[in-house]
Amino acid sequence: MTPAKQLARAKEVFDIEIRGLKATRASLGKPFTDAVEAMLRAGDAGGIVVVTGVGKSLHAAEKMSAIFASTGTRSIVLNPVQAMHGDLGMVASRDILLALSFSGESEEILRLVPAVRRHGLKVIALTGNEKSTLARLADIHVAIPCGKEACPFGMAPTNSIVSTLAMGDALAMVLIDARRFSLAEYAANHPAGAIGRALILKVSDVMRTGKALALVKPTATVMEAALAMTKSHGGSAIVVDAKGRLKGIFTDGDFRRLMATSSDSNRLLSTAVGRVMTRRPAFIRDDAYAADLLKVYERRHIDDLPVINRAGTVVGVVDIQDLPKMKVM
Repeated sequence: MTPAKQLARAKEVFDIEIRGLKATRASLGKPFTDAVEAMLRAGDAGGIVVVTGVGKSLHAAEKMSAIFASTGTRSIVLNPVQAMHGDLGMVASRDILLALSFSGESEEILRLVPAVRRHGLKVIALTGNEKSTLARLADIHVAIPCGKEACPFGMAPTNSIVSTLAMGDALAMVLIDARRFSLAEYAANHPAGAIGRALILKVSDVMRTGKALALVKPTATVMEAALAMTKSHGGSAIVVDAKGRLKGIFTDGDFRRLMATSSDSNRLLSTAVGRVMTRRPAFIRDDAYAADLLKVYERRHIDDLPVINRAGTVVGVVDIQDLPKMKVM
């Protein structure tokens, strides 16, 4: 198989799965909102979302349950085989079962449904066949009409798993909004790793202060601003008024560009920095999370960000070069 044919086949797989996602998206309607409401009611009653599947669908169930649990919807995975040998003791009548089976005819799932019903659980089914046994048995059926698999034999779950996972993501994200799940709650569920640090650390924990913060008045000269940057070992001078409120920012990049284009460097160096600074620069509050800081950097593509407190006074600056050291990016 030539490299060109390999790439063509790979693109075909993408095309099949993109079409599948679009078809599944187009099918969204009342069954989806009914599923959301049923999951919310279960949670309000102290219940959990029990996700189950068999084979590759069990792997999808594990990922789906993990997304639910990390975003405020308590969830566990139930292996349908183990459930019939004692693990049904993990569920209670206040819970709800989310059953994944693209064919809707998986024997292990079909045996599980009557058993969980005896425990008082309602059943939401995600299948690709609205006429399947599982769809008929479920209280709510959410269709996954994604079409054929990308597998040449039509057997290996590819397209169907992608669309099923997307449906799970859609449920989880809608539940975040419905529950008004906060960033602070998300942080509590992710205490470790870069995500945890970005969600737990505040801007005040990563900003530069004291001698590492170059503050100048608008009347300071460009030379004085450059010297202040040098002394602070930073890449910017924050321009503030007499009360310490943010007026602008002057960066080493600004300095180099001005020097490169100026015909009179002596005159430039004696110019008031207030005349050449960037006015109304982006800034962030000192009590914001480091995660909010990352969003500003991604949106604005800047290197230095002034930090203000609740009173509007400049209290620090964040240099993007410091963030890798803090392991938040």
